Amino acid sequence: MDGVLEHVEGLLGVRLDRETAVRKRRTVGARSDRETWVRVEARPLAKAAAQGQTANGTEAAGLLSGVAKPAWRGSVSWHDQDDDTIWRADEVELVTATPIQRGPLQDDLSLSGSWWSAFNESLDALAQQHTTRVATPDTEAMTQALLAREIERAFPGEVDTSLPSDAWVPAHADLNWSNLTAPEFWILDWEDHGLAPRGLDAANLWAASLTVPALADKVWLERQTDLTGRSGLLMALFSVAKILNDSIPDALRKQVEGHARKLVASLRD
Repeated sequence: MDGVLEHVEGLLGVRLDRETAVRKRRTVGARSDRETWVRVEARPLAKAAAQGQTANGTEAAGLLSGVAKPAWRGSVSWHDQDDDTIWRADEVELVTATPIQRGPLQDDLSLSGSWWSAFNESLDALAQQHTTRVATPDTEAMTQALLAREIERAFPGEVDTSLPSDAWVPAHADLNWSNLTAPEFWILDWEDHGLAPRGLDAANLWAASLTVPALADKVWLERQTDLTGRSGLLMALFSVAKILNDSIPDALRKQVEGHARKLVASLRD
């Protein structure tokens, strides 16, 4: 990774503070000497080809208005032919507010009313924007087929997974507590941004909150307009199906299955 960061520094003309580096599943980000944040992502060429688009979600999100997100400054990308990987570095506005989740989700996040207002304003504004890019949750293009695959794997033959024709709206596509900040509200990490069924973002955050039931209820209440229609219910079921399709502790599985059964019943009504 040091060699990659040195390459990025040369291309962008910055120096990166290694002590501020934050590593995630497929990215690393660090503060620069011109008071910006530089985020570097690796994506296999085969994955980019399967998506049918370049990994430019952060750049595409630069066109959004009315959404609390770091301003996009510029980017560089290159193809590492030795391991067929597409590398991309995006330089964005520096946000000093702290990501809400670092480690296990806490029972009491102490989020203010103004925080929830900013949250709702941003998600409402996002859904009104225009984009031609397709969202890539967990690096897979969001399609009707992906929705059906995940739900069918968890609940074979139990639900009609067809989406309404008007369901598709711009989404962040990786909305979780590590990509939200407090006390000042920002939404970080827009690399998966694009079109998705209405309710995907709200459903992702709700599902990520299930270990703190009061918080999950709060998310559902705040975004009920996104989550109570057919598209939103399918997105909620999609989100919990992905959890159930993974290896999780038995106690969490039982809890998630209870929510999933209620969603299945609602979709059958």
